[in-house]
Amino acid sequence: MTDSTSSARADQARASELNAVGRFLQATELDTRMLGMVAALIIIWVGLHILSGGLFLTPRNLWNLSVQSSSVAIMATGMVLVIVMRNIDLSVGSLEGVVGMIMGVTQAHILIRVMGFDLGNPWIWVIALAVGVAVGLLIGAFQGFIIAYLDVPAFIVTLGGLLVWRGAAWWVTSGQTVAPLDSTFQLMGGGPAGSIGSMWSWVVGLVACAAVVGLLLNGRTQRKRFKFPLRPVWAEAFLGAVACAVILGAVWIANSYPWPAGIVKRYAEASGIPVPEGGLFIAHGIAIPVLIAVIVGIVMTFVTNRTRFGRYVFAIGGNPEAASLAGINTRWVTMKVFMIMGVLGAIAAAISSARLNASTNSLGTLDELLVIAAAVIGGTSLAGGSGTVIGAMLGALLMQSLQSGMVLLGIDTPLQNIVVGAVLVVAVWLDTFYRKRV
Repeated sequence: MTDSTSSARADQARASELNAVGRFLQATELDTRMLGMVAALIIIWVGLHILSGGLFLTPRNLWNLSVQSSSVAIMATGMVLVIVMRNIDLSVGSLEGVVGMIMGVTQAHILIRVMGFDLGNPWIWVIALAVGVAVGLLIGAFQGFIIAYLDVPAFIVTLGGLLVWRGAAWWVTSGQTVAPLDSTFQLMGGGPAGSIGSMWSWVVGLVACAAVVGLLLNGRTQRKRFKFPLRPVWAEAFLGAVACAVILGAVWIANSYPWPAGIVKRYAEASGIPVPEGGLFIAHGIAIPVLIAVIVGIVMTFVTNRTRFGRYVFAIGGNPEAASLAGINTRWVTMKVFMIMGVLGAIAAAISSARLNASTNSLGTLDELLVIAAAVIGGTSLAGGSGTVIGAMLGALLMQSLQSGMVLLGIDTPLQNIVVGAVLVVAVWLDTFYRKRV
């Protein structure tokens, strides 16, 4: 009798805990799938930190990780729209390669050698970036036209694009690497000069926190206006506090990574700054490519959630026939999605080539795998109709964390590819399992 009573009490306690968790999730309106991905990311980080002997969760590695994730995260935001519409884009890595090569040739050969621009001319990086974005837009429009208006499956079109644009990247320079690139253009790749420093990083962090608070207050006002259910005040405060803690924590980590001693010494000599006996600490701060990725993420989130175009994309992905009968121009929307993907690929190409200070034929190789994996791991369903930009960016961070951790552990590249492929398969299986449960 005692055993059965204690068992019943234990069951009641567990049920009470589950109810408490359920009430918490309902009050905060947190996405359980997103929480699961964050938990998986934390577990991976802690595990890699232990296995690497304390090297992974250091300011230096986390700063480099954020820079390395930027280009994939940017392309993953566009891949969300592509997959939501029940399409796929296998050409993004090759598109990144050919656009990067064209931008390199534009600034290193055409503008300087042919048109006679002086080194350091402030228009070089602007023109090169504009040319790259235009080429990316045209490639995306070309592929989107074939898919939308000629009814060729996206898998075939972009598989062909994977081969065509990779070959075009080689053809532009006959396989030669283009280097060095314009010094201002290089700032988009990060590094000591490609960061905004300690003070401006804190300014950006505080502005971001103010924006979070403003969004929460505006959301509450809108809910009252349209008589929607309100979150409890404590839930609003909790969400704001967590978001601000994450933002300021990221800024603190970025400001904890100092410039290398050699660069600090040269900078101090050039600026006439005395170097103390213990050395001079100059923080990197937030890297410019990370800021670009964050801005792209904000813009793409707004496009997907707050515009008619975004609603059309999800409507087409949910039911293409119904969307067409409702009067949505599905062909034009499809073409625009691939145009956006082309522009985002060009931005990623600028960041990747600037980080390398060179345009190479291998730029973007296998990035299509990472981008698709990031979108799927972030909750974008291959069946179409659902997905989030923030989830895809977290997925990109998770994929890059695995790669960075395996490099620290000295794991060979073939095994890294095996792990990435296995993670992609598991992510799709989990998505299928989740949808069956729902």
